[in-house]
Order: sequence, then C-alpha cells, then structure tokens
Amino acid sequence: MRQIVAPHACSSNYNCAMNSTILSSLPGHSQLRRLVALRSIAVAAQLITLAVVWKILELELDWQPMLLTIATLASINLFSWLRLRKNSMVSNPELFAQLSVDVIALTILLYYGGGSTNPFISLYLLPLVIAAATLPGRYTWSMAALTAACYSLLMVYYIPLPHIHQHGDDAFNIHVMGMWLGFVISAVVVAYFVVQMAQAVRSRDEMLVRVREEILRNERIVALGTQAAGAAHEMGTPLSTMAVVIGEMRHDVAANQPALRDSLTILDEQVRGCKRILDKIMANAQDSGAMLPRTGDELMAEVLDEWQLLRPTAQYHYHSSGVQPVPRINVDVTLRAALMNLLNNAADASPQAIEIRADWDSSNFTLEIRDQGAGLSEEAALKAGSAFFTTKIEGRGLGLLLANATIERMGGTVRLFNRKEGGATTMLSLPIAKAGT
Repeated sequence: MRQIVAPHACSSNYNCAMNSTILSSLPGHSQLRRLVALRSIAVAAQLITLAVVWKILELELDWQPMLLTIATLASINLFSWLRLRKNSMVSNPELFAQLSVDVIALTILLYYGGGSTNPFISLYLLPLVIAAATLPGRYTWSMAALTAACYSLLMVYYIPLPHIHQHGDDAFNIHVMGMWLGFVISAVVVAYFVVQMAQAVRSRDEMLVRVREEILRNERIVALGTQAAGAAHEMGTPLSTMAVVIGEMRHDVAANQPALRDSLTILDEQVRGCKRILDKIMANAQDSGAMLPRTGDELMAEVLDEWQLLRPTAQYHYHSSGVQPVPRINVDVTLRAALMNLLNNAADASPQAIEIRADWDSSNFTLEIRDQGAGLSEEAALKAGSAFFTTKIEGRGLGLLLANATIERMGGTVRLFNRKEGGATTMLSLPIAKAGT
C-alpha cells in the first residue's frame, strides 16, 4: 500500500569538519585555550589588585612599568587567542613559552611590589602545576628551575613596599589577608585546571576509541568490497556456462515434459537475473564517484519504486513535508542501496505497514522509517551497525553496517531508537547540497 502526501511548503565537507574537530580536541590546542582563559582572568585580577593598593591601601608604587607589564601580557593573550582560531597544531615548546611569559610577567610585578615579601609570591606554583599536568617531564623540570630562580632573585633584588600608614598589627593582618587570598586563588586555579585536564583526557580517550573503531570498520568495508568485486568477476564465467547448458537442455527436452520445460525456463530467468545484477555491480563500481543532485521527493520516489519491485508484498505509507522550493541533496549509487537496506530492515521487523516520513529545511534532509515491530532489544540497541551483528536467522550483519558507512561518508548520520508507543524508528539525516555542487 502506498500513500504519498504532497509537500507543504559533501564528503569533503565532512572530512574537513572531522579533521577540524580532531585538531581542536588535541591536548596542546585545548590546553592553550584554557591557558588563554586563565590569563584573561589573571590580567583582570592584577588590575583590580593594583586599584585596591592605590585607592584603599594608598601605597605609592612604580605604576608605569607594572601597568606596561600587564598591557604586554594582555597583548600576548590577544595574539594567542587569534592564533587559536587558525586550528593549527600547538607544540609543547609553544606551551612552555606561554607559561614562561606568565612567570616573567609575575616576576616583574613582584619586583616592583616587594619581591619575596609580597604575599602573592605563592602564585609561582600555578605555572609549575600547569606544566606538570600538561607537558613532558623535561619541561616540568625546566619550569621548576625557572620559578625557583625567579623566586631566589626576588629574595635579593626587589623594590621594598612602602610603609603602610597604619599600626603594625593592622599591617601584619593585611599581609596575612594577602597570603590567604593568594592561597585561595592558587587552590581555585589548580582545582579548575586539574578537573578540566581529567575531562580532556577522558574526551581524548573516547575520541581515539571512536577513530579506532571507524578505521577498523572502514578496513572491513574495503576488504568486503574487494572480495565482492572479485566474486562478481569470477561468477561471470560459471553463470555463462549455466546459461548455455540450460539453453541446450531446453532445446533437447521432449515436448511431452511441460513441467521440466517450465523449470528450465525459471532457471534461465534466474541466471539472467544474476548476470544483470553483476552487470549493475560493475557499472555502479565505475560510476561510484558520481554525485547527482536530487530533491528529497525525487530520491524517495526512485528508491521506493525500486524497492516495491523487489518486495511487492511490503506495505508502507509515505509522507513528505518541508520548505519550498524543495532543496537538493547529493546522491550517488551507494545511497540508494543504503536506503533500501534500511527499508528492508524495517519491513522484516514489522508485521504491518511501515511509516516513512521525509522532512527537509534549508540545511538538512531528514528521513524517519517507523516500523510496528517489537522494537530493539538491549543488545541490538548497543551493537546495531557493528560488523557481522544481526538479529535475523539468515542475516549476515552487513546491511546496516554498509548503510551507516555510506551515509556517514556523505556527511549524514543514522540513529536507531525505540518509541514509547512501540516499534523502532530509524532516523537518517543528510546535508542539503550547496549551490553549485
């Protein structure tokens, strides 16, 4: 049964987007992004601290070199932020240089602010902790040597803080308060950075697992395609031999044996059908790179007509809707086979008519195939699309695998889930072809 409701109203892009995502997820890139964020907070905190010292504590410091240092640090941070937008690799020496800039800036500020007597001297621990969490050992030891050398120099060479115009106890309390604030800042930054670092490590491990699984799946598909091409080539000869033998038997069979003649006719049709399939496989292999733009309705009309010829007893309802004019999607010969695999899976699982809904907007074409079966089991929900996993008695576990690989290669996605009212839904999404592609 077919019911059609009238509408109401690239692979390269996928690879580029994937490469950009992987690159921006690499440790160096993500750590530099966090370092830029922390430095922005540090610049703001330094300006606030100087304002408090000037207005509330009324200390006379050498403001010009201190403000120049903060301005230079802010400029370097802006340059680093612009550099992150290029999505290029961030090396370990670059991260070490960025941390060294922070250490030198802190040293200059502390030199004009009392040296080792400044309560914020403990902030030297922050770049050391960040280096230990993100860089190899030799960089960590180098950072430890740099911070220790700067601390040691500030014990001898520094400009003392002017006397605070308050009693001695009050001055001591202010110093203690500064030490407390320095500890709080260090604790918050260390906790934030360690938590983010642990999350980055987990995300990287998950990404590596996904990439490894995709590589293994692609290797299986390439091996399967190679074997299929070899089998298609080798099957040509025996099928031709069978066609010749069947023709001779039909010629020699007696006229009083109609049953045998009918059986030979059926065999001849089946052999010719196999040869047509092999010819189609070879033709599709030669044109596999051709991408033809089609509207969603045109694509579904072609696929459903061909599918109905192969499964004349299958029943379905088709509905479509979307913006006008109907946008086009890039279609190759493998996409039709992928859609037919998904339709076959739904028809095999559904004792009743399946429901097919197509919808599109200016950026995506979405297809939902809803069956009326028992739904996905817990094992099927976890392993669906894996190589050689199947819930069918005579299945090979390749249909959904190949469909997933084809659609993902075209920049789309496939998702299977159970519906609350019963049955399973296969949701497919494909990007709309850009003008001129």
